[in-house]
Amino acid sequence: MSPDKMVRMANQIATFFESQPGDDGPEKVAAHINDFWEPRMRRQLFDHVAEGGEGLRPMVLDAMRHIREPA
Repeated sequence: MSPDKMVRMANQIATFFESQPGDDGPEKVAAHINDFWEPRMRRQLFDHVAEGGEGLRPMVLDAMRHIREPA
């Protein structure tokens, strides 16, 4: 998938959880990505963050510590 589409998808998840009460948004973003993104997509996200994470919302970056990194 294109990096732009991957960033857009991750940001859409974060935008949804930013609108929810509580301060566990990053954990919920990570849970969604862990549950629904295949390993190739998660690898692409990790690689994008390693290159600076351009365009990603802060909540996505906060969620990275809870996202399972594919082997």
